[in-house]
Amino acid sequence: MRKKFVIIFLPVLVLSSIARAQSIVSSKHNLSVTGPGTIRATSETEVCKFCHAPHNARNTGPLWNKNDPAASYTLYTSSTLNASLGQPDGTSIMCLSCHDGTIALGSIVSAPSLISFGGITTLPSGSTNLGTNLSDDHPISFLYNSALASVNGQLAQPTAITPPVALDRDSKLQCTACHDAHDNTYTNFLVTTTQGSALCLSCHDKNYWGSSTHSTSPKTWNGSGVNPWFHTPYTTVADNACENCHSPHTAAGAVRLLNFTNQEDNCLSCHSGTVATKNIQAQLTKTYKHNVYGYPGVHDEKEPALMSAVHVQCVDCHNPHATNNTTATAPNVNGFEAGVQGIDNNGNPIAAALYEYQICFRCHADNPSTIQYTQRYRGIGNQRFNFAPTNVSYHPVEAAGQNPSVTSLIAPMTVASEIYCSDCHGSDGAGAPAGPHGSANLAILKLAYDTTRFPMLGAGWSATDLSMRWPLCFQCHNVTTVTSIHTSISGGHFMKYTGCNTCHDPHGYDGTPGVNGGNAASAFTYLLNFDTSVIRPNLVNGKMIDISNRKCYFVCHQNASGTSGVYHEHSAAGSSF
Repeated sequence: MRKKFVIIFLPVLVLSSIARAQSIVSSKHNLSVTGPGTIRATSETEVCKFCHAPHNARNTGPLWNKNDPAASYTLYTSSTLNASLGQPDGTSIMCLSCHDGTIALGSIVSAPSLISFGGITTLPSGSTNLGTNLSDDHPISFLYNSALASVNGQLAQPTAITPPVALDRDSKLQCTACHDAHDNTYTNFLVTTTQGSALCLSCHDKNYWGSSTHSTSPKTWNGSGVNPWFHTPYTTVADNACENCHSPHTAAGAVRLLNFTNQEDNCLSCHSGTVATKNIQAQLTKTYKHNVYGYPGVHDEKEPALMSAVHVQCVDCHNPHATNNTTATAPNVNGFEAGVQGIDNNGNPIAAALYEYQICFRCHADNPSTIQYTQRYRGIGNQRFNFAPTNVSYHPVEAAGQNPSVTSLIAPMTVASEIYCSDCHGSDGAGAPAGPHGSANLAILKLAYDTTRFPMLGAGWSATDLSMRWPLCFQCHNVTTVTSIHTSISGGHFMKYTGCNTCHDPHGYDGTPGVNGGNAASAFTYLLNFDTSVIRPNLVNGKMIDISNRKCYFVCHQNASGTSGVYHEHSAAGSSF
């Protein structure tokens, strides 16, 4: 009976071995003298023995014929890693017996001496030699269970992972989840195609990914600059998918396995006019910019919505897994801002901003490091407060404005309109990409906005002077109407010396009307919030202006330097100009 069993079993074993040999014999894992690769034995003809032995094999695996490496490995780590990692085990340690470069390729358990590989002993350096530092490689040998998937929130449940991708019998993710050492059909001995990141998506279930431009775009590289896909055979954004930014092995940016060491380079390798149509990289060379180059290693994917460490990175404003081409109207986020953290108008963090200003508030609200170009009487530099709809006056970023009659607005703008922060703050120049990437103008403004204390337009100032100095304002406001309004107040004589920014706050301001400006609410309508270095309240009555009665009370400089000189002080009654 036993003999019958042996007769039945051996043909199955032999046929199975032949089936395997037929798929491995033409691959680089055929290390025998007949192998097709450059790394092969000088005379050994057996194909399987470099990993397996029919007799005297180790009892740790499938007739395993290699000793485990004695190395201690440096493991992958990041703030977003939820798995508990230990030293490699299972089939992964078997793979590493060649691929960490510490054990001779010809060293096998069943042979007393090394099989000769000519001048080669261990696996030569290169992309297949992972070394003992695995911090730049996809994590392995960790328990992948339902608890992990739930905590992470963007991993498939184990029951949803289907062949050819598979966990080991201990529910651990090993090298063999992605690689089949016997079959090189998909190159790199992968178990399935990486086109469109099909292999990655067997486990990774990223929020928003299905509708992301990085998942669907047919864009190709034009051959200029850095090749963004140096590590793949694919030629479109959609086909590269995850690998537009990530490398599963020997990643230059080890944390989160990024293709390039500097975070911004993973974006700008495409967004430089070489793949994406718009050249964002060029904008970042301008004088005023969100300087993504200036804060290496500061950004962390798990940082809170409210910035605590001063820095800026592309991913502070854009979610590469969510970005898409859908359009919206103010204040709603556009597709290129989808899925980004924000701060709401009450100062609360939100996981995905609904409105563009909520993204801006991450840095330009409760963060004290925000630059203030002009010191004013009202407001504290916190734009969340300055744009609040309860304020006396504000540009309509959070809500429609307070003034029911703004006669200078250019259609289609009305008093019910709302605007984006990026309607004013954005890259300058015709055809420039949307958003505040870089500009030749102060504060990353789309158009010029003269903040000089004393532009000195002279007595003959005109609408032409205004449109040349402050074209930003006249995107929305009719310059002829504005000129008429200003000449009706004290003959417009103040415009001989000063400009828009001296009197008007382009954002808004919080607080009550009776502070630093008299007791009339009209003193701070029309975004009137004076530059403290130029204008001060009249010492007699503490007032500066009364719009209702078209009277000025303030004290202001005349000399161009603003450092000293003559003051023109209007009477306390405001009747003398």
